[in-house]
Amino acid sequence: MNQAAGADRTSFPTNGPQALRYRVKGMDCPTCAGKIETAVSRLPGVADVRVNYGSQVLDLALDEAATPRTELEGRIERLGYGVAPLPTAAELALAQASGGAPPVETAEEPEPPLWRTRKALLGILIGALFAAGFLVERVAPGVVGEYAYWPGALVGLAYYGRRAAVAAFAGTPFSIEMLMSVATAGALAIHAAEEAAIVVLLFTVGEMLEVVAAGRARAGIKALAALVPKTARLVDEADGTIREVAAASLAVGQVVVVRPGDRVPADGVITDGASSLDESPITGESVPKPKEVGDPVYAGSVNADGALQVRVTKTAADNTVARILHLVEEAQASKSPTARFIDRFSAVYTPIAFAFAAAVAVVPPLLGADWGTWIYRGLALLLIACPCALVLSTPAAIASGLAAGARRGLLVKGGAALEVIGRVRTVAFDKTGTLTAGRPRVSDILVFAPDASERSLLGLAAAVESGSSHPIARAILDRASADGVPLRPTRDARAIPGKAVSATVMGQTVLVASPRHAAESARLGPEAEGGIADLEAAGKTVVIVVRGAEALGAIAVRDEPRADAAAGISALRKLGVRSVMLTGDNRRTGEAVASELGLDVKAELLPQDKLAEIAALKAAGPVAMVGDGINDAPALAAASVGIAMGGGTDAALETADAAVLNDRVGDVAALVSLSRATLGNIRQNVAIALGLKAVFLVTTIAGITGLWPAILADTGATVLVTANALRLLRA
Repeated sequence: MNQAAGADRTSFPTNGPQALRYRVKGMDCPTCAGKIETAVSRLPGVADVRVNYGSQVLDLALDEAATPRTELEGRIERLGYGVAPLPTAAELALAQASGGAPPVETAEEPEPPLWRTRKALLGILIGALFAAGFLVERVAPGVVGEYAYWPGALVGLAYYGRRAAVAAFAGTPFSIEMLMSVATAGALAIHAAEEAAIVVLLFTVGEMLEVVAAGRARAGIKALAALVPKTARLVDEADGTIREVAAASLAVGQVVVVRPGDRVPADGVITDGASSLDESPITGESVPKPKEVGDPVYAGSVNADGALQVRVTKTAADNTVARILHLVEEAQASKSPTARFIDRFSAVYTPIAFAFAAAVAVVPPLLGADWGTWIYRGLALLLIACPCALVLSTPAAIASGLAAGARRGLLVKGGAALEVIGRVRTVAFDKTGTLTAGRPRVSDILVFAPDASERSLLGLAAAVESGSSHPIARAILDRASADGVPLRPTRDARAIPGKAVSATVMGQTVLVASPRHAAESARLGPEAEGGIADLEAAGKTVVIVVRGAEALGAIAVRDEPRADAAAGISALRKLGVRSVMLTGDNRRTGEAVASELGLDVKAELLPQDKLAEIAALKAAGPVAMVGDGINDAPALAAASVGIAMGGGTDAALETADAAVLNDRVGDVAALVSLSRATLGNIRQNVAIALGLKAVFLVTTIAGITGLWPAILADTGATVLVTANALRLLRA
């Protein structure tokens, strides 16, 4: 527990509702979350309750004038759960504004070993009592008889009966503890003590297995948080000395040193040095990326081979890893449509199943059958009626799917979005920055004059464009730099907007102009005009380099498709998903890029036109819109699901329903595949849960199976559902 955070809270004013946040220990399944949500929501002054069993977090607003905080915490503890306060978003912001370290490192105590947990100790005690009863009953069968098993059964009944009573008082009368307690008490009443002891033992073992499974599901996300190092090497701005500080204390603007082999302690920008960084833990990109001065770096990435100095741009509470963790936590807390339906179904199903079990126990004897036999079968049906596996079937699969995606750099903001992605029939792509890199590059150089070369042509154009920030100028300068072409000195540089840029280079006037404007200064022959026409037909922008009155050659630039764009579109096609490009660019450029990638295109679209196209596509089925998360916000919001290609930027993480951190078009198909695998896993889990119940319903009524197989079936179904969901972590 974070003592400092807890102490600070007591000093806050108590007038009106306050946002509170708690870690709830022992909340390992949706049924637990449901009990806590119901119990807390019934307290006066409580609002906005959000329970996330995956992260064991409870968020709510509390008016302490109506319900003191101690009463709220006491109610949770009486349900059998541990509770510890966590810092809220407001408290984190306050700590950040005051220059203090956000109280996140010590908020959660380490998990104790499994054998030291309350459920494990209970299981060991019940198991020991059952073993002792078994030995006594076998050694001296006529001395105590069935009563040898009563101690183990009564210990379990006392523990779970108390929890059942508290849950019933708090608004959940049909809890699994209530069903199990009634079945155990009934078994003792009809002298089936051995089976009563086995029931509580198997139920406790099942509870322990749920703890293990829930811990494994959380481990993948916790491992992401552990990637950020605890310490950093801070450069003192006053004297340049280096000292070791806590990474959580780093402030925006400070400079840290990252040695080869170290993990980057904070999001930032390289100010000195060059190296390759392994960003696979954050983005899923397996190939290390070369980085140099001016390039961004993520906390948790590994520096491969060169010493770096990095200026911090995000605090520990706001870095990429922290935001990913927050998004996954929020996504797990939001229920998918299937999960909401199953919750509603189980709320009706459990009382009906309880009534059916009672009818089985009572009706046949009233018609002349044996009371003991049918009461026994009715008690077994109570255990079969437990909805744990069914309720767990969807959120377990969703949580595993979200975690698997996060580890690959695929972020999805909730189960609802994850479900929709797998059902889309059309994916609409923006062009610039999505299917293309968003930055024009020189694609072709044509030489017209016999005394010119590609290198000389590029050198003259780069010299003239050296003072411009136009995208075409940047493309020419980047190509010249890459080819090692030196920049010649210039004078009298001037720009003619929309037409040309000119300057004096080595005593001669050089013009870099559009083909139409260049034709006013120099003659273009048929061969040159044909080459220019071919380049423009391919969707490229062409500029002519003119020296004096002579056209020396042409340079073509284009915002080229991403390296994996064609493969990504092909992967979607194999999944049966149609792809279409929606772009505001001119038709010729749009059609050229679309033809190269193999997808349909709608070009020259204004923002409102994109919305109309999205609406038309939605009429035929669910539609995903993929954009850069900034200028495509309206279309992203209008689509059935919006996917941002953002490279981890704030806009990408906040605008759409999902984000692809590593800017790969192919990851859109990976999202669809992950969603479909999750939907398939949900269907499998529901089939397991309902199938086992149906089988044991028949065998119990027929007298083939009894109490302990019934609880084994319920526990087994829960374990099978959880284990099946965990398979998604390997996706």
